[in-house]
Amino acid sequence: MSDQHLSDSIFGGQGGDDAHRRPTGGGASRPPHRRRRGPVFLLVALLVLAAALAAAGLVLKPMVESFRSGADYTAADATGKKVTVTVQEKANGTAIGEMLQQAGVIKSVKAFVAAAKDDPRSQAIQPGDYAIAQHIPAKDAVAYLADPKNRVVKRVTVPEGMRASEVYALLSKASGLPVADYQKAAKDAAALGLPASAKGNVEGYLFPSSYEFKAKSTATQQLATMVAKTKDVLTQLGVSDDKAERAIIVASIVESESRLDADRGKVARVLENRLAAPMRLQLDSTVAYATGKRVITTTDAERAQVNGYNTYTRDGLPVGPIGNPGEASIKAAVNPTPGPWLYFVTIDPATGETVFSETKAQHDQAVLRFQAWCQAHKGQC
Repeated sequence: MSDQHLSDSIFGGQGGDDAHRRPTGGGASRPPHRRRRGPVFLLVALLVLAAALAAAGLVLKPMVESFRSGADYTAADATGKKVTVTVQEKANGTAIGEMLQQAGVIKSVKAFVAAAKDDPRSQAIQPGDYAIAQHIPAKDAVAYLADPKNRVVKRVTVPEGMRASEVYALLSKASGLPVADYQKAAKDAAALGLPASAKGNVEGYLFPSSYEFKAKSTATQQLATMVAKTKDVLTQLGVSDDKAERAIIVASIVESESRLDADRGKVARVLENRLAAPMRLQLDSTVAYATGKRVITTTDAERAQVNGYNTYTRDGLPVGPIGNPGEASIKAAVNPTPGPWLYFVTIDPATGETVFSETKAQHDQAVLRFQAWCQAHKGQC
C-alpha cells in the first residue's frame, strides 16, 4: 500500500478503491474516523469554561457592582466586631479600599475612595496593622486609619549601653515572644546579617533606638533590623566589615565609661593611647561585663580573674563588645579626640564629671576625689 493510499484510508480521501478502505481479512469495517471526536471534546470544554465563568461571576458580581455603585454602610450597620487589617507599604486608596472591603469593613471601594478624597487626613494613613470594626461607613474607616494612635504596633525603646541579654528581655516584654526565641535567633549570624569580623557574636550590634515592629514580626526579624541599623552607621562612617568588630568593641567601652557626650572622644583617645604605648587598659567596665554585674567598681578578686574580658590581666582590647553602643559612641571610637591623655576617672558618678590625666601622679590625685565621693555616698560605688 502506498503512502498516498494509507493517507486516504485513515483521513477519508477520495482516491483508491474499496480494498483500500476495508480490512483485507474481510472482517468488520474500521471504527468511526477519530476526527469526528473533536467537536464533542470542544463542546465539553466550552461547557466547563462557561460553568466556571458563571461561578466566578456569582462571586465577583456583587463586588464589581458594589465598586461601581459606591454603596456604603450606615452607622446602624456596624456589627461591633473588630478585625485586624494590614495597610501595605505604598498602598493607594483603591488598594486600601479593596483590602477593607474583603475584610468586611466597608461596603464598597468606590465609597472609600470618595471618602478619602474628601478627607485630607487620608494622606496621613500609615502602613501597618489596624484593629477596625466591620460594617462601618467609609468616612469612618478613613478617619480611623488616619489616626496613628489606632495602629497596632510593637513599640519599644532600647537605651544605649544595654547588654544583649538585657535587650532580649526588653524586646520579649514588648512583643510577647519568649526570651528563648531571641537567644536562638542571636545564634544565626547569617540571618541577622552580622559582619564576618563579629564571629557570630551579636553583642554590640543591637543598635539602641526606638522601634515599631509589626505584630507578627519574629525575633530574627527584630534583631536583624537592629543589626542593620548598626551596620548603616558604620558604613556612613567609612568603617569596612573587616574593621567593624574593633570599632564596636571600642565604642562599647566608650558607651560604658562615658556619661557626657563631650567626654566620649576623650575616652576613646585614652584607649588608643594606652594600646599604642602599650599599656593594659585596666577598665572596671570590662571586668564587670565578665561577671555579669552592673557596678562602678570591682573587687580585687574579680580584677585578678583571667578571662577574655579582664583588661587588668589581659593585653589589648577585650575579645568582644561589652554592650550595645549608640551612634555618638561609635563616632567617638572611629574619630577619637586628639590629646595626650593616658588616664581618666569619673570623680562624680552622679553628674558624670570626669578627669583626664597625662601622668600617673595626676591620675592618683583624681582617684582620691572619686574615693571621697564614694565615702560621701555610701552604697553607690
